[in-house]
Amino acid sequence: MRGTILQPGYFPWLGFFNQMACSDVFVYLDDVQFDRRGWRNRNRIKGPDGPIWLTVPVVQRGKFEQLLTETRIDNSQKWAFKHLKTIEFNYRTAPCFQDYFPELQQIITTSTEYLVDLDIALIEAHLRWLGLTGVRTMRASSLPVKNMDKTGRLVEICRLSGITDYISGPLCRNYLELNQFSESGIQVYLHDYHHPVYRQLHGEFVPFMGTIDLIMNEGPNSTGILKNPEALIEFSKYKSRNGVPDLLE
Repeated sequence: MRGTILQPGYFPWLGFFNQMACSDVFVYLDDVQFDRRGWRNRNRIKGPDGPIWLTVPVVQRGKFEQLLTETRIDNSQKWAFKHLKTIEFNYRTAPCFQDYFPELQQIITTSTEYLVDLDIALIEAHLRWLGLTGVRTMRASSLPVKNMDKTGRLVEICRLSGITDYISGPLCRNYLELNQFSESGIQVYLHDYHHPVYRQLHGEFVPFMGTIDLIMNEGPNSTGILKNPEALIEFSKYKSRNGVPDLLE
């Protein structure tokens, strides 16, 4: 049972969804501290002059250590209207704009109090659009996790969610004690994603946009473009290919 554990984000990039496509189980790591400089409430789309940031305002005053599950959207600001107008202006001539914008508009304009609920609603819509409906998703906050150690917590989430093959990004070797996975009988796979080039509006191709950029431009072709069968590497093979020290011994 292959699985991934990641924080949900706002309009995540292609690598996020490719990691989901490699998984049988995907756990939203939603009960961690909100990162004010991360990707939980912001991402980029492409415009005629390059990348454009879309940022969801959140309530932060006096809440510097709040969890993602506790982070409220600041709906006193007209962010939803601005985001939709920006998306419409920059993608209205995209080949598949009319196929996806109505549902996108409905999700963003629906009254949502918490950021995590907005993020997950958009991610679940992307899964349908990409045809990745076979991935079973759950929230870490719904699991009775007791271990608060960074690595131990992930191992326990794997155990509680049935994950036997854990998929992580290559940088995990810098901050996780990977031997804890092997001691628990969990195989570690590294996700080393290479960004594809696809049809895109507004001139020269720019990578690392939110996945909505791919969907608006390629529609039903997005799934085949997104998938990269060579992205998933068993850790032992990754070590030999990249000269990484054996961290599992």
